[in-house]
Amino acid sequence: MARLKCVIAYDGIRFSGYQIQPNQRTVQGELEKALKYMHKNEGIRVTASGRTDAGVHAAGQVIHFDSPLTMPSENWRKALNTLLPDDISIKQVQSVADDFHARFDVTRKEYRYRILHRKESDIFRRFYTYHVPTYLDIEAMREAATYIIGTHDFSAFCAAGTKMIDKVRTVYDVRIEQQGDELVVAMIGSGFLYQMVRITVGNLLVVGEGKTTPLTIATILATKDRKKAFATAPPQGLYLWKVSYESLNAL
Repeated sequence: MARLKCVIAYDGIRFSGYQIQPNQRTVQGELEKALKYMHKNEGIRVTASGRTDAGVHAAGQVIHFDSPLTMPSENWRKALNTLLPDDISIKQVQSVADDFHARFDVTRKEYRYRILHRKESDIFRRFYTYHVPTYLDIEAMREAATYIIGTHDFSAFCAAGTKMIDKVRTVYDVRIEQQGDELVVAMIGSGFLYQMVRITVGNLLVVGEGKTTPLTIATILATKDRKKAFATAPPQGLYLWKVSYESLNAL
């Protein structure tokens, strides 16, 4: 039995999220369907670095699974891509140690949120960016972002009703960069709570629109109260960009 690690990308717009759900089209469901076919109707369970919501995309999601089959990594990649739908792509496959875990071994993740920042919308990017036609003070947003960096209890920036008890996370960096007519917010951290990136972006946008000050972000964070924070940015602008592992022993 070999353990395989895959880096995958997917267009999230036609999925009801990553995690398998009854009677719903999901990324995990499509992956396991392809693996079941390859293993002659034997079920193979895949484990991901984390879940993504409906409409959220991934450029560098990581999964692992165990298989009794033996073949070169490149053959695995080609075979899976042949069986998977066009909105999922296997970018890389490698054999890893039996104790590697796609979720528990993560040392950092990077998410990116794309904002179409211009007056006119773009119908071809409506599922891949969030259109904000109003003026944004980018320097104020960058100042606000500095209050997010560090180790904090992010209860105020977590979806209400989240059952996870420990809501302390470390954010290593928040970058806000202009790329043509898009504003890209990149967040790198040890891990992220449910909707944490989207809530953070929603609050940074309120600062950028001049509706509150950068220091308000620090005040909201200190309250540990989701009701004190502002709206959640919509899912289509969000991408799971990269998942990193401090030590990975490839075989």
